[in-house]
Amino acid sequence: MSLLSAQQDEEVMAEINITPFTDVLLVLLIIFMILAALVTPPGFQKELPNNNSNTQQSNPDNKKNIDVEVNDKGVIFVDSVKTDDRSIYYVMSQTARRRGNKTHVSITSDAKAPYGTIIRILDAAKEANLDDVGFVTS
Repeated sequence: MSLLSAQQDEEVMAEINITPFTDVLLVLLIIFMILAALVTPPGFQKELPNNNSNTQQSNPDNKKNIDVEVNDKGVIFVDSVKTDDRSIYYVMSQTARRRGNKTHVSITSDAKAPYGTIIRILDAAKEANLDDVGFVTS
């Protein structure tokens, strides 16, 4: 009997043990899942303030402030004057020319306002060389 067991020990194993290989693959999968979650850049997930309350704080230097309001339909009001997406560039540049380039732009927007409209307002302010732009929160 001892001869049989010696012959079995000398035989080459024909089967591949895949358990260590599977363990390594699972560890790599977990590492890649964690890295993918960390590397993914966050999108534009900003929530605009809701404009339900019309309480505005009075600014002593109101001549140097351009108030831009956007409702939920995307209608734009620049200093209480209604305008649209196309004419916002002209209105913003004319207002900046009247008040000077050191003017602050305050954007008050409804939470359901289209983001494209907000981006156009920011672009119009940039085209008019107005760098001081902020969102009004309630």
